[in-house]
Amino acid sequence: MGEVRDTIVSVLGVIQWPLLAYMIALNAISTVLIVTGWRSVHRYVTMRPLRDYAYVGSSPLSMPVSILVPAHNEEPTIVDSVRALLRSRYGQLEIVVINDGSTDETIAALTAGFGLVPVERVPRSGLATAEVRGVLASTVDDRVVVIDKAGGGKADALNCGINYAQFPLVCAIDADTLLDTGALSRLVWEFQSHPDTVATGGIVRVVNGSIVEDGLVSEIRTPRTLLESIQVMEYLRAFLGGRLAWSRWNMLLIISGAFGLFRRDVLVEAGGYDTSTVSEDAELILRVRRDRADRGLPCRITFFPDPICWTQAPNSARVLARQRDRWQRGLGEMLLMHRRMLFRRRYGRTGWIALPYYWLFEFLEPVITVVGVVLVTIGLIAGSVEPFVYVLILALATAYGLFLSLGVILLEERAFRRYPQWRDLLQLSIAALAENFGYRQWQAWVRFRATGRALFRGSRHRGVWGAMPRSSFTSAP
Repeated sequence: MGEVRDTIVSVLGVIQWPLLAYMIALNAISTVLIVTGWRSVHRYVTMRPLRDYAYVGSSPLSMPVSILVPAHNEEPTIVDSVRALLRSRYGQLEIVVINDGSTDETIAALTAGFGLVPVERVPRSGLATAEVRGVLASTVDDRVVVIDKAGGGKADALNCGINYAQFPLVCAIDADTLLDTGALSRLVWEFQSHPDTVATGGIVRVVNGSIVEDGLVSEIRTPRTLLESIQVMEYLRAFLGGRLAWSRWNMLLIISGAFGLFRRDVLVEAGGYDTSTVSEDAELILRVRRDRADRGLPCRITFFPDPICWTQAPNSARVLARQRDRWQRGLGEMLLMHRRMLFRRRYGRTGWIALPYYWLFEFLEPVITVVGVVLVTIGLIAGSVEPFVYVLILALATAYGLFLSLGVILLEERAFRRYPQWRDLLQLSIAALAENFGYRQWQAWVRFRATGRALFRGSRHRGVWGAMPRSSFTSAP
């Protein structure tokens, strides 16, 4: 019995060193990402005055865009969202709202807001979807079309929108989002300046706390609660602290489902969105890369930091936990579905760098962190782990998040200054510090459980919407 105990104590003592090495590697990679992001922002700020985005939006030669808005029980926000889209400073666009089996008054709200009447419209592609019950067009603005269909889930609704979209570029956004008026012209510029571009995403920001008037964000403020402010920091870290760098290296694997612009023909060739995963947006990007590489075709997928869309973040811990559980499971499903891309010459940097990173430092990170910290804590109690090493591991874990958070606040202030008041910057800094004491540990546990479900239970979520309670945008304080 004593030998077994000695063996366990020895193993616990050894674990501290791989965990410390993992934390150091994570911090080093984060530093590379933030520095690369800073350089990308600097280049963008330098070049911005030379780019006539307004001309792209007004020129009849610009590529027309179909905006796809999948909606399921979005009665409180759908009219505001569509009205905000109609204010886009972009000449050639249509808005295709896909009502996916809503059980509330979504259709009634759209009918009252836009004077919908039945019309005939022929689909332009044959992606499989649930039954389409009818097509409605607006008598108020001929740019608005509503597809009423049986429930099939968000991915199914997007595929239906792709079928009925008329234009070569399709913009997929969430129904609970507000789009900046100049966002489309800046994204379309990417396609017209780089013909090999097949998809591009824009930054998504949290609207909680800001003042919204008639579908437009009139005054930007940070949220009132700490939980929502921490989510603002998480969004900034995800976009400015990560996707900018991956985009610069053309290894971007995720474009947010809340806001992305795609070549319609590329989506059809790739088979549209996968309805069997809870992460249809990220899985689609990886499948497009795989499809283009298999056929030897160019594939530029990029992230543009300036176009913004505003989304509501969860204001309760229960809803937030459900959302993050879904995101983590979706990431796992995406990686498992395309695991054969790992270390394959055909897929280049995606298979050799991006995918291993997402496996080790995104998907498995909560498992390594939770299990490692628990075992090292037991080892500390048993006397096999050095107190100095234990403190160093915890300090690195805390410094990682704080460093990245303060870095993206500086990036935000350097390039965009969307939060002009010092009070807002102070609140974000407080959130960046406070999240290290309880919030990050809770999120690690939520993602730890979700990782286990993704690995051992597989996908059982076909046709499920990841919905959360919504409130009207105009009710913001």
